[in-house]
Amino acid sequence: MTEYREADLSRLTTVPIAGRRNKVDSTLLAHPPGADRSFDAFWKSLPDILAARDLRFVADRVVQAAGKKAVVVMMGGHVIKVGLGPLLITLMKRGVITHLAMNGSAAIHDFELAAFGGTSEDVAAGLKDGTFGMAEETGREMNAAISAGAKKDWGAGEALGHALKDRKGSPGREVSVLLAAHELGIPCTVHAALGAEITHQHPSADGAAIGATSHRDFKRLAGALPGLDQGGVVLNLGSAVLMPEVFLKALTIARNLNGGKPTGFTAVDCDMQRHYRPRVNVVERPTLEGGRGVQLTGHHEILLPLLCWRVLQTLG
Repeated sequence: MTEYREADLSRLTTVPIAGRRNKVDSTLLAHPPGADRSFDAFWKSLPDILAARDLRFVADRVVQAAGKKAVVVMMGGHVIKVGLGPLLITLMKRGVITHLAMNGSAAIHDFELAAFGGTSEDVAAGLKDGTFGMAEETGREMNAAISAGAKKDWGAGEALGHALKDRKGSPGREVSVLLAAHELGIPCTVHAALGAEITHQHPSADGAAIGATSHRDFKRLAGALPGLDQGGVVLNLGSAVLMPEVFLKALTIARNLNGGKPTGFTAVDCDMQRHYRPRVNVVERPTLEGGRGVQLTGHHEILLPLLCWRVLQTLG
């Protein structure tokens, strides 16, 4: 017969609650709607706990950096695809964003919105018959812009900005991040992964031109990062692999050339899911020498408007 041993709970030592340190008290709780229904009232009504506290922290750091330190925004295609370009454009116009860095997918979605007024095809349907990514105008125009830019020693973002500026009859000019950055004189870099973008499967694709312009943009991103030192902010918006990898290499170049700087900045990853590379390459490793890393998890189309609205409201 099995003999069971039981812990004697009567011998436990308890402690008075008055001497316990609590993480939550009534001052941190959310507030229900009152007479004031403004965005400011809504923002202040959020609980000062966990992600809401982190969101407040990030917004405050962006506001503090605006006009004084670099605010580098890196992004994947989903950010443009779900309609957040106009918010980024407004942040550029207000002098908040100092450098935009995007993967090829983000550039394609932005270019298509600007040039043709729409983007985001049905991948499953196109894959079935081999037409996915085969839009003639997208491949022809973007590859032509990249090839022309390579001959002029431009970066990929610069080349696409020039192409959109010179293009006639573009129904989405006002919502293009690429074009806005170009016209505002804000550096915008595009970081390609050969074979990962639909424009690379077109006959007009020039691998040498894609490599040359993207590599130049890599060097330009590295050249922008020293501005993060002691108070800047870098935000990775929806790029799970490419931009975190590019950022890590660009950061080591910046520190190699600038005596270990930049340090003391805020590094933020915003995405619907938490991934290994953004967590390690953006949030954790870059802030080991000072600063703070934050992960904000949520749908871009909800999370980023909250952040942008708060920054813009605080700036007046």
